[in-house]
Parts: sequence; C-alpha cells; structure tokens
Amino acid sequence: MSDLINLIKFDVKGDDRGSLIALENNKNIPFDIKRVYYIFDTKESVRRGFHAHLKLQQVLICVKGSCKILLDDGKQKNIATLASPDSGLVIENNIWREMYDFSADCVLLVLASELYDEKDYIRDYQEFLAYVNKP
Repeated sequence: MSDLINLIKFDVKGDDRGSLIALENNKNIPFDIKRVYYIFDTKESVRRGFHAHLKLQQVLICVKGSCKILLDDGKQKNIATLASPDSGLVIENNIWREMYDFSADCVLLVLASELYDEKDYIRDYQEFLAYVNKP
C-alpha cells in the first residue's frame, strides 16, 4: 500500500439487531472533528474534489455504496477504493484529491478537522504543484 493511502479499520459492534460503529475524536479519528458533511446522489461519470487543503485533515467513509479517491502529493499518485462503512480514508493536508466512480447509491461521509474556510483551499492544480514542490 502507498504512503498516501492510510485506511483506518473501525471496530464494528453488533449482534442480531445489526451493527454499529462509533467515531470518536482522537481515538479512532486522528483529530478533533469540527465539521461533518456527506456527498450523495452524485451523477454517473461526475468527478468531485479537485483541490487540496493547506491545514485541514479529513477522514472519508463510504457509509453506503462505493467510490474511488485519487490522492496526489505532487510526487506520486495513488487511488483508494472505498466500499465499506467499516473503514475510513485519512487524507492529510497538502494532498490533492479527486473523488470519482461513485456508485448510484453512494453516500460518502466526510469528517473534517477544521470549519469551512475558503482560504484553506488550493483549487488550481498548477498552484498546488508549485506549493508542495517549492524549494
């Protein structure tokens, strides 16, 4: 597995009634969760993301369906497939991400270490490369 792909396997609790996963700050999530959002009803062949963050960290969990995440640190690229609610993909800061190949039923949950701040985004790929590869 690549250095870019850091999957967390969550502890599933369950019995004959069903399953449950608890997500906790600085326990199975490696930061304080300050924002939660989810992506769903993504149309076929749509790609999302196309940005990096200067300081924000995220954990992405595909709670239903599946999708792929392209991760790029400016030197290497890797693809992670998310298809189970019992694992999460940690994305550190300064990593370009693109989400794609969403199944029709995909619900992608995102846990973020910071509140939304447009100044934290790098939305131009060439600017991203210049930033991460500066001497």
